[in-house]
Amino acid sequence: MQEKMNKVIWSVVFLLLFLLLLCLVYTNSFQKNNTSFDTHLFYMDTSIYVNLYEQNETKAKEALKEVEKLYQKYHQLTDRYQAYDNGINLYFLRENTREEEWITIDSELYFLLEESLKYYEMSDGLFAVQMGNLTDVWKRAIEEETLPSREELEKTKEYKEIILQDGKIYNNHANIDLGAVAKGYATKKVGEYLNSIGIRKYIINAGGNVLVGEHYGSDAYKIGIEDPTSSIGGIFAKVKANNKAVVTSGGYQRFFEIDGKRYNHIINPKTLYPSDNFLSVTVIAEDSMQADILSTILFLMDIDTGLEWIEGMDDVEAIWYVSEFEQIASSGFNEYLYE
Repeated sequence: MQEKMNKVIWSVVFLLLFLLLLCLVYTNSFQKNNTSFDTHLFYMDTSIYVNLYEQNETKAKEALKEVEKLYQKYHQLTDRYQAYDNGINLYFLRENTREEEWITIDSELYFLLEESLKYYEMSDGLFAVQMGNLTDVWKRAIEEETLPSREELEKTKEYKEIILQDGKIYNNHANIDLGAVAKGYATKKVGEYLNSIGIRKYIINAGGNVLVGEHYGSDAYKIGIEDPTSSIGGIFAKVKANNKAVVTSGGYQRFFEIDGKRYNHIINPKTLYPSDNFLSVTVIAEDSMQADILSTILFLMDIDTGLEWIEGMDDVEAIWYVSEFEQIASSGFNEYLYE
């Protein structure tokens, strides 16, 4: 009887030891699989935060170095104010003195220009990257907090068209501003790179342009949407998402006020003035570049047209922050809300 009892006791002890070992292994594995590595960058006039969840430290650190190279590459490619030794960028296209009529440009810059012209047509001229002269006037106005004259604004309507053909651009010194697409595209390419090397768990926040991969556990990332009326960085909604881009455009970060009226940096090329239809627009989509472009277009559109646009697109949702008391969302947006 005693021998039988001893066997039972030892069986229980071994079972407990096994369960304890299992818990330790699980906990250790969980911690290893959720080791995070991050970096803070500054490109495209934006603070960029990248966080990777990866077990292999060497792999993660090498990946972060490559991520910085990618952001640096697209920053230089789309820079309007400085030339670089590594090729033709937007500054060069505006200032170049080449005699030939057609200039071969980087294939990715060509793609960005091609996509921008497509959305220019789709938006009936609201997404106008060729109007760099206009955005330059307002950039200076915001820095100096001085309202530009109507005459000065009217002069910017005489912009140079972007003419593309077979990987080349026509040499007409166009002043091009890709600020509404460059961050989204760069972030998209960074996400593609991370996925290609097997790092699929990550968070990227490029100044309101957020891209998340797979969750590091079994949940979804919870992403806060900034409250444009808050002076302390509060949020008005949280969304849950995996493998999605969440991009916000708003006039509450770069602006100035005169006589109680606020003038922001998102300019309507038709009125020549900043849009004040909404305080912010947030778009959720799979493609970071698409979300970046759409958030700008929707900020410039009236709400009825914008809603019609979004309802006609697959896997794209949006929310408009009209005022502290009114936010309007597309029909499927609530599926992403985190209570």
